[in-house]
Amino acid sequence: MAYKKVEQFEDRITSGLIDHYRDALELLGENPAREGLLKTPERMAKAMQYLTQGYQMDARAILDSAKFHEEVSEMIIVKDIELYSMCEHHMLPFFGKAHIAYIPNGYITGLSKIARVVDVFSRRLQVQERLTTQILGAIKESLQPMGVAVVIEASHLCMMMRGVQKQNSVTTTSAFWGEFEKAETRSEFTKLISSKLS
Repeated sequence: MAYKKVEQFEDRITSGLIDHYRDALELLGENPAREGLLKTPERMAKAMQYLTQGYQMDARAILDSAKFHEEVSEMIIVKDIELYSMCEHHMLPFFGKAHIAYIPNGYITGLSKIARVVDVFSRRLQVQERLTTQILGAIKESLQPMGVAVVIEASHLCMMMRGVQKQNSVTTTSAFWGEFEKAETRSEFTKLISSKLS
């Protein structure tokens, strides 16, 4: 019964989005009844729901689902995690890579869970600065490590397609906590994410 209520709620959201996108096409001067646009409002609604599915995901639950006790205290890095998100200011995509490290304090998590945490927060309307700190906060809260580091490098279509139209600009944001606030640890992390394996 609960599942049916959720399904009905999702159907109502989809229906509402379809109506709004149809209106938007008309306001832009298009004909929503034109053959090529007949299913566009529905496709847009489904795409937007997919791109914002992070609102229905719980980062801590994901990390906790593969949390293991291990006496490891060396830096663990997952780098070059692809991310795709939507700028909340212009509703245009930004995309790039996240580099994440933590120093365990008795617990580790499955490596794929780190990548999934990136999806949880990137699949929402976002700004890159907040995305960076949200990822750090989730790892810190769940694993209670000795330190966490997050660096994100991304290109923003709101800068590339409109406004200043700078095609080659890349925005880098970083957040460090705990042991990574020490210059030596932070330097080791930045060297490791910059290195290429031969």
